[in-house]
Amino acid sequence: MADAANLFETKTTARLLRLEYLVALGVSLELFVTHLDEVRWLPAVALFLYIDLIGYIPGAIAFRRSPDGQIHKGYYVAYNIMHSLVTQAAVIGLWVLLFGFEWALLAIPIHLFGDRALFGNALKPFALSFEPKTHPAYARLRDEVEGAGTAAAPTARQPGKVPA
Repeated sequence: MADAANLFETKTTARLLRLEYLVALGVSLELFVTHLDEVRWLPAVALFLYIDLIGYIPGAIAFRRSPDGQIHKGYYVAYNIMHSLVTQAAVIGLWVLLFGFEWALLAIPIHLFGDRALFGNALKPFALSFEPKTHPAYARLRDEVEGAGTAAAPTARQPGKVPA
């Protein structure tokens, strides 16, 4: 988010956020590669894939089959739960409690950080298309905000409005 009162990203802030995730992806990949000889591959592959098998692929199929692109909100919820850093931290914690720590667990942050850094994927709001498509209202807002150059402070006479 750009700030707590303006929940959108400009091109610059979105790129900076993706850069942060790219750094996290790099750290995760470095740890994974450094310990490659200790990685159990079946759990690593399963942990990497299960996120999309549950959270993305069913919604993507439903979206492609939908004549108007409208799909049940449950697909959004499944995506958001499975692609949540909080959910996956809980999965990792539970795994560690049950089976102990292992390097294969890095498949989870590699998946999540890769989605965010490389593809720009974030959690999915209900008001937007399941697959990325610029919303006309966002396009107008983006054009207005980016065209303004710098934001002016709201005036005392017009709280919350930016003078022209």
